[in-house]
Amino acid sequence: MPRLFIVIATLLAISTLTFAADFLIKNGAEFAKLLPQDAKVQKLATGFKFLEGPTWLAWDGGFLVFSDIPANHIKKWTAKDGITVFRDNSNAANGNTTDRNGNLFTCEHTARRLTLTTKDGSTTVLTDKSADGNRYSSPNDLVVHSNGSVYFTDPPYGLPRTEKKEQPGNYVFRYDPKTKQSTPVVKDFDMPNGVAFSPDEKKIYIADSGRPHHIRVFDVNDDGSLSNGKIFAVIDKGGPDGIRTDSAGRLWSSAADGVHIFAPTGELIGKILVPESPANLCFGGPTGTTLFITARTSLYSIQTNVAGTVK
Repeated sequence: MPRLFIVIATLLAISTLTFAADFLIKNGAEFAKLLPQDAKVQKLATGFKFLEGPTWLAWDGGFLVFSDIPANHIKKWTAKDGITVFRDNSNAANGNTTDRNGNLFTCEHTARRLTLTTKDGSTTVLTDKSADGNRYSSPNDLVVHSNGSVYFTDPPYGLPRTEKKEQPGNYVFRYDPKTKQSTPVVKDFDMPNGVAFSPDEKKIYIADSGRPHHIRVFDVNDDGSLSNGKIFAVIDKGGPDGIRTDSAGRLWSSAADGVHIFAPTGELIGKILVPESPANLCFGGPTGTTLFITARTSLYSIQTNVAGTVK
């Protein structure tokens, strides 16, 4: 039995060592499930100002969109055509996501609102103020529940300098598509940022990129409220920003040194090290197994063995 244990341990060590220097591995057996052994971080494009908000759209055969906030653009990337402009004058758009119907939802910093864009190209304002009549500070990131409700974070990172903050805190909001109103669901974050559901939507993860630099997890109740919040994981390099879950419930978070991957228990499985500090990430591509990473001035990708959570 001890000999068998040594053989198994040796095989796990070999599987860890076959990965390139682009990785820091904490759990070799679990990490080996996530990426092909020849996986490498690839730079797809560079020369941007500050990238955020990647999401994969299934329109027209599929393509990636992402925000270049200071450039005031939402960019588009395809393997065939490379980079083009998807939307000019984006109001310093930050977070983007889709719903189960493939519609695009966007957080617009300087317009202080959420917008909805359909495949025909029409864009409508979803909400620009909370139920109490106060304007948002600068919506940052968002996720859409299968029932159509939108959970989004509202730190003041993108609040125009000439405008005043109207919200009494940095809240996490829920927009109800039936009432067309949004109300705070969590009020005690320092700087709420990335947000993602577990695959079954029974839990929601919310990143705090402020002083705590941790990710919290909450139960999602039938009425849309959140409860039983607790710390899920702490980021040890910088703070969490954009987060996503995969189909097995693992959580992938941006951090100062790359992408940190956590088991559903909160255990750190390992890290994908990236040359520039990532701000956000998403799964996409034809099979949903390409991880796209927006990192400062460049767009990166890496092939994985897993797909992202279905929206």
